[in-house]
Amino acid sequence: MNEKQIKGRLGEDTVCEELVRRGHTIIERNYRKRTGEIDIISQVGDCLVFTEVKARRVGSMVSGLEAVNFAKKKRIILTADTYLTEHPTDLWIRYDIAEVRLSRGKNPAVVSVDICENAFDTEGVYTIN
Repeated sequence: MNEKQIKGRLGEDTVCEELVRRGHTIIERNYRKRTGEIDIISQVGDCLVFTEVKARRVGSMVSGLEAVNFAKKKRIILTADTYLTEHPTDLWIRYDIAEVRLSRGKNPAVVSVDICENAFDTEGVYTIN
């Protein structure tokens, strides 16, 4: 694995652990289709959650939230639509963005995790230190 893949895997593993701690059931990871990829699909209560994970080094010029621009949101929504066509559900749908901040250096460690629930609606940011 290259450095980017290592950071991505560390970020996704950390977010999955936090989601489970918050009561989510992880349904699928790295759901890939022609339209794009969804990092984590989970369920919490009556809500199906599509989570985009962005792992960044501390001091990065672009935050994880900023990195999910209009085009990325569009790909996530199109990919989620494909998932929902394959797995019909009556659950509410939510899109979250998780930003994992990593230490600098050769072996990065998790410094903090922010999960922005309803990120496409820009509501609710929670921080863990």
